[in-house]
Amino acid sequence: MSGAKEFDAIAFGSTGYTGRLVADYLLKTYGAGGAVKWAMAGRSQAKLEEVRSLIGGPESLPLVVADANDAAALEAMTRRTKVVISTAGPYQLYGSGLVAACAKTGCDYVDLTGESHWIAEMTAKHQDEAKASGARLVFSCGFDSIPFDMGVWFAEEEAKKRFGAYAPRVRGRLRAMKGGLSGGTLASGMATMAAAQQDPSIGKLLADPFALTPGFTGADQPDGETPYEDEATGTWVGPFMMASINTKAVHRTNFLLGYPWGRDFRYDEMQMLDGPPAAPSPFGGFSFGAAGMPKPGEGPTEEERETGFYDILYIAETADGRRLRCAVKGDRDPGYGSTSKILAEAGLALALDTPREVTPGGCWTPASAMAAALMQRMPQAGLTFEVEG
Repeated sequence: MSGAKEFDAIAFGSTGYTGRLVADYLLKTYGAGGAVKWAMAGRSQAKLEEVRSLIGGPESLPLVVADANDAAALEAMTRRTKVVISTAGPYQLYGSGLVAACAKTGCDYVDLTGESHWIAEMTAKHQDEAKASGARLVFSCGFDSIPFDMGVWFAEEEAKKRFGAYAPRVRGRLRAMKGGLSGGTLASGMATMAAAQQDPSIGKLLADPFALTPGFTGADQPDGETPYEDEATGTWVGPFMMASINTKAVHRTNFLLGYPWGRDFRYDEMQMLDGPPAAPSPFGGFSFGAAGMPKPGEGPTEEERETGFYDILYIAETADGRRLRCAVKGDRDPGYGSTSKILAEAGLALALDTPREVTPGGCWTPASAMAAALMQRMPQAGLTFEVEG
């Protein structure tokens, strides 16, 4: 990608539930027409104007009309900006055209997808074209998977400082969380289940922790499905809803960085429990408000978002049994209050803070593409990283 761009970032999908939160965050943090040049985008001019008004944006805040199914409009949009921040999911239904446009025009791209089979498909289709055009395509820049991908990266860097070497084993343990799911997340999950029912190979991919490391299969991984009493945490642990998404991202980061954590690196992700579970939790720690399961476009209330939080423990373990404990904490509900902030900052970290000499074109994970830039920007988004001992 060459030449000056009209915008630093375009928030695509701004009329959706999470997209509006991203636009609201960008407006409150960077203003309209300030040092960061950004625009709202979606398929309807009228709805964009409505959302701009709802978030208190001035009429000078630019609006870009582009339909997810209009290839020409998507290409025109991507030529105007350094990065597209996309919240227009389910991505397997509505996101492929935008990724293709970015790969073709050399535009950077971030999203919040957890649809692993779609990430694998996009990587296979667009890796070579993105390398040629210079487009950096970074998937899973929301709650799945920045706190987890970056949490492991942070724990490994701290382990190297303390022990002189990276740790071959990391445990990710969700200690506490308060937050709800949106209708968009449920729609993505339902679309993925429907796709798996039609194509058994998708189910196999979803179960494979190395599904995003083409040509490489590492060591057998720990069982993250069976509850047990974990001596490393001193608590019972059980399955975590997002683990199958995040573990793939973590292993791809190790893969893309050249296996600094070892070809036999082992990682599992579970949630800490008060005791032996009486029954499995169907939503892995997430909850719904009084209105029940949300529809697309719906999600947690403002109060639910602002009173939400999450706390994730990482335990890096050396081969001789030494351990280092680190924590990642988010100051809003994970899926929306926090995701909207960290997604917006991830887009800016990629486009403004990450030189192409450091990260060339291709399909990346957050930590492999821009770990240093994310560490600088995440505190502003309410995501903190700490060493506990």
